Amino acid sequence: MRIFRTASSIIVLSASSGDAFAPLSRSTNHKKRGIEQRPKTTSVTSTATTTSLSAYIATAENAPRNLAQLDDWATNAGIQKVEGLELYTEDGLDYQYITTADIPAGTTLMYIPAGVCLSSSAVEAELNAASNGGVAAAVDQLGRIGGQNSVADFYLFVKLLAEFEAQENSPYLPWLDSLPRLYYNSVSMTDFCYECLPPLVFSLSRLERVKFDNFREVLKKVDLVSDYVKNDIEVLKWAFNSVYTRAYADKEGQGSDVTVTPLGDMFNHGTETDIEVYFDEGGNAMVYTTADVAANSPLRISYGCPTNPSFLFARYGFLDESSPATFCKMMDIPKTPENVAMGMDFSKMLFYHDTGDISQEVMDVVLYAKVLANLKSSPETDGYKDAFYNAHIQGDEGTKAQIAEQFRYETLTEIKKHVDTFLESLVELEKKSYGKNFEEHPRLPLILRHNEFVKQTFQKVQSNLAAAGVGQMEYEYA
Repeated sequence: MRIFRTASSIIVLSASSGDAFAPLSRSTNHKKRGIEQRPKTTSVTSTATTTSLSAYIATAENAPRNLAQLDDWATNAGIQKVEGLELYTEDGLDYQYITTADIPAGTTLMYIPAGVCLSSSAVEAELNAASNGGVAAAVDQLGRIGGQNSVADFYLFVKLLAEFEAQENSPYLPWLDSLPRLYYNSVSMTDFCYECLPPLVFSLSRLERVKFDNFREVLKKVDLVSDYVKNDIEVLKWAFNSVYTRAYADKEGQGSDVTVTPLGDMFNHGTETDIEVYFDEGGNAMVYTTADVAANSPLRISYGCPTNPSFLFARYGFLDESSPATFCKMMDIPKTPENVAMGMDFSKMLFYHDTGDISQEVMDVVLYAKVLANLKSSPETDGYKDAFYNAHIQGDEGTKAQIAEQFRYETLTEIKKHVDTFLESLVELEKKSYGKNFEEHPRLPLILRHNEFVKQTFQKVQSNLAAAGVGQMEYEYA
């Protein structure tokens, strides 16, 4: 999960209580709501060994996840959980935390010591200390090929590969063996799957694939990973997906620090969320509730904007059918400062799934960037575009509404042309899947579900426009 850290404090902890969650190597008997302090060892280093567990981590997609020793490992590592917090699965593939007891807002659910967390800054120092320059050379090359914002993730990627190669000598072995093998995201798709993706999710998926290809290329310079592992595409995808679907990112200084929190990475996404993660100054991670949670309920965190299901699909490989809206998929409008100021953003230019409503930002951007920008030049029309933009920037709602109403039909006609064309393209994409073997392309059913979700949304918009009397004829702006 790729989550932004929050700067807010945990509600249950007193701001003046510096030792509310003291390092677990100290002996302390005091309690806070949710977790009882217990003295445990917090440091996890690569010199430790793990016994009574298979020494080989199978990363094949059909390999089962091994969670048998995860709880014992977590306890020994100093990870603490509130009573009633349990892992639940329906299929043996996807695990998530639920609560078996009522939990009030502000309760600390889990504490992960800094020594267990995999922080990219700490991992960077560790890898560079162990390397003879290979890691630095790889990072330099990554920056030169456009991967500057992925450097923190690359350190974690290399770290997982090194721990994978250590096998029974890795202190993280029980956690590594518990991670998913089967993914449905962009890095795991076949080339044919890409042919069935609509433009936006195709673009987002290609960005993810390029990151993976870049990692694979610069990994050649890393001297801490064997050639055998470097050439094992299955292992590389497993490590890449583990980082990109489970890490928490610092929102200040984009990509500057990324952290994986073992066990804290097993909360599922939700449009409506119950929990957040907080990192204290020492790098310890705490998961806490932001709302009252009833017994036998899943605990949900946000993986990203709930109105951008295409991103969630490309990055994480699931379809969030609870998403209230989806981006309108207009990919032909240039991202100029003026268009952005008008509201051009994936999270704002929306079609609403249940109602087919159109967001105000869609109306504003289409009017400004398409209708007014394409007016035939004349003394009567030349000032409309600037007037609409200035009214928007200055908050002159009266002038803005007057211009919008004057060109309302033209705006809706532009939107309908886009909706009609996009729906036709979805039909053509669906036809490509006819007769395909889902065993050869196991992500294809999810792609078709994603496309169907988008199609249902667009059909409702289309129906609303037809009901409003907006026709399909081309409109020549005068």
